[in-house]
Amino acid sequence: MPAVDIPLPHPDGAAAAQGERVASALRARIEARGGWIPFDEYMRFVLYEPGLGYYAAGANKLGPAGDFTTAPEMTPLYAQALAVQIAVILRSGADELLELGAGSGKLAADLLAALDALGALPTRYAILEVSPDLRERQHSAIAATAPKLATRVVWLDALPERIDGVVLMNEVLDAIPCSLVARVGGAWHERGVRCDGEGVALFDRPLAAGALRDLALQRFPPQVDYASELNPAAEALVESLGARLQRGAILAIDYGFPRHEYYHPQRVQGTLMAHYRHRALADPLAWPGLCDVTAHVDFTAMAEAGVRAGLRVAGFASQAAFLLGCGVLDRLAAVGAPESTRYIRAAAAVQRLTSPAEMGELFKVLALARGEGGEWPGFALADMSHRL
Repeated sequence: MPAVDIPLPHPDGAAAAQGERVASALRARIEARGGWIPFDEYMRFVLYEPGLGYYAAGANKLGPAGDFTTAPEMTPLYAQALAVQIAVILRSGADELLELGAGSGKLAADLLAALDALGALPTRYAILEVSPDLRERQHSAIAATAPKLATRVVWLDALPERIDGVVLMNEVLDAIPCSLVARVGGAWHERGVRCDGEGVALFDRPLAAGALRDLALQRFPPQVDYASELNPAAEALVESLGARLQRGAILAIDYGFPRHEYYHPQRVQGTLMAHYRHRALADPLAWPGLCDVTAHVDFTAMAEAGVRAGLRVAGFASQAAFLLGCGVLDRLAAVGAPESTRYIRAAAAVQRLTSPAEMGELFKVLALARGEGGEWPGFALADMSHRL
């Protein structure tokens, strides 16, 4: 989603007060750390700090009244198409589904209903969710949409030691705190945050030799001044999930690129942005605690992390190709008469999900599987694994 430069609605009332609490606590944290914190610590604080962070403070995040809308919020056809691929994996003998960061619970509710219709219900649908507020929304959504299946759903506080089934991450990896590295005039720096009057500002410190600089050396284009994100934490999560996966697959759906596109010589300032009231902001420090902060996903890095854990790349495709391969147009045709309001609304959502000008090409689907074989309808139309 491109950043925009248009007038924004300013926080007021409870939001403004919460913003002040976050800003005060953030400045105290920075001062306690000697006046500077690395960007990944900043991102972790403003998103996940208990009682303060964007995902931990109870405000509405998703849908028209929130700051952004994810694919599952647009239409149940998204979950119905995704269920086609998940059902194939579950029928291979794996029998559980683990969703990380289930948002409003809409995807879980719709997936349960769709898998039930396909005769491929998991024995357990586990949700790992860090936000107490979102857990409550998930409870309500599942109870409203799939009440007879709600007993199959459990909430986890930590990753299980063993996973036998499907791990689903829909727009999760983009919200894992990332590091910022810059090369300026041949010198390496780590970008972080310091206090600046009543606010905060980005500030670079020299980056010593080590793992983070080694990653930047491997991935950044040579010679030119360049700044971008690296996300060892996201890679570690995928590798940990892969090590725990006994049978089945990881499905990661997010916006991002293979490495050669992510670290393109012309993308000299990275991909970080903030989201507020359905606007994409170029400044990742805007209104700490009130904005979502995200970075695009390096899908090559995620694939490599899975391979290190003994998984194989089962497929990599644009969201459009994946949904079309899973029959989203067939499900759209079954919605009703083309002239009906219901069909028109569903068609508009599918168009947004699959159009190259909307979410169809920017969003990708990566599948990492344990074992050989299996059917992958989501990659039948196009598999871009060779581009990773």
